[in-house]
Amino acid sequence: MKKIFLAAVIVLLTVSLALAAGPKTYQVTGPVLELTNDVITVQKGKDKWQIARDKDTKVKGDLKVGSKVTIEYIMKAVGVEAKADAKKDAKKK
Repeated sequence: MKKIFLAAVIVLLTVSLALAAGPKTYQVTGPVLELTNDVITVQKGKDKWQIARDKDTKVKGDLKVGSKVTIEYIMKAVGVEAKADAKKDAKKK
């Protein structure tokens, strides 16, 4: 009986952790080129990365132009437009 209970607890914890994980996080590291209240621009190789920020963005240390930073971010959809399936539309005609 104890083994079954323990197994059930492990399964519930595993499922709850998987659901609570949320979206994958990514990182970009480089010097800050520009800094505003809404955007941090970082140089990564030859590319300039613009990362949005807001009042909830946590900043550790002295963030200023020229500082080397590591930014942790998530990819988030701001809008989605679903298109009709062209194959299905062609079959209807």
